[in-house]
Amino acid sequence: MKIVFMGTAELSRASLEKLARDKTFSLAAVVTQPDRPKGRELKSQASPVKILAGKLKLPVLQPPKARDERFISELRQLQPDLIVVAAYGQILPRDILNLPKFGCLNVHGSLLPKHRGASPIQSAILNGETETGVTIMKMDAGLDTGEIVSQRRAPILPEDNSQTLHDRLARLGADLLVETIPDYAAGKISPRPQPKEGATYAAKIKKEDGRIDWSGPAEKILNRLRAFTPWPGAFTFLKTEVKPRLLKIWKAEIAEKSGNAGEILSADKNGIVVACGKNALRILELQREGGRRLTAEQFLAGFPMQAGNQFMLAQTL
Repeated sequence: MKIVFMGTAELSRASLEKLARDKTFSLAAVVTQPDRPKGRELKSQASPVKILAGKLKLPVLQPPKARDERFISELRQLQPDLIVVAAYGQILPRDILNLPKFGCLNVHGSLLPKHRGASPIQSAILNGETETGVTIMKMDAGLDTGEIVSQRRAPILPEDNSQTLHDRLARLGADLLVETIPDYAAGKISPRPQPKEGATYAAKIKKEDGRIDWSGPAEKILNRLRAFTPWPGAFTFLKTEVKPRLLKIWKAEIAEKSGNAGEILSADKNGIVVACGKNALRILELQREGGRRLTAEQFLAGFPMQAGNQFMLAQTL
């Protein structure tokens, strides 16, 4: 089966590699977003998918827009039987959706119709859910609204953050994809419409979403920390005599203590305990702006804190 693969983000890599290693499929081309300037020096960087495609010696197409007529013409010349999409980053026009014999299949990191959109993995953790999964979906013109071809469930572990869950779902999605395609193409699977009930949308994450609101319950703050690790990171500001100091929180646990929201209740080798709207969080790993990620004990050795110090509430900055 001749396949064109479209993907950009890290999540896509597992699916591309799985398809490339399976002799059942022939990859005619890999489509990914154009190189983008990144980092402090804004150097042009290839996407994770382009880097992998280079290692696999696969032809790469990088149209600025998927709607570009020249690009669509290139796809037509390739005559793919199927297009597989995983975290590509652009909405595909009908001309592409209708081009392959078997249409376009998408690998999505949730159990649709829940968490349609750009951040399904983060949203599941943010909501405190204990289960998620992956969906292979036949794409239509809507935002993750196409018919379900196959699904597989996965637990969300208490220690998971968005990186660990992302990596597990990427592998799970890749496995499900290569299992699904042959039966789907043979007509052994009948895609089913998504249920109308239970549809939710996961918006694109902004850097400011990582800001901690200490007036919330400790459990919700911990979920936010897990959801936004490693990016954009959960961060807060410590009041100082000079100016508020930005701190990134990497790891924490719930502590059964109480006090005024944002107040440091204790700071020692066991962690920095901060009062929340309900209960408290014990910060175990954190980082100063421009500094290294440290355990609480290492951090306090160079940056002392004490009970009564205050983290700023979200509305005060």
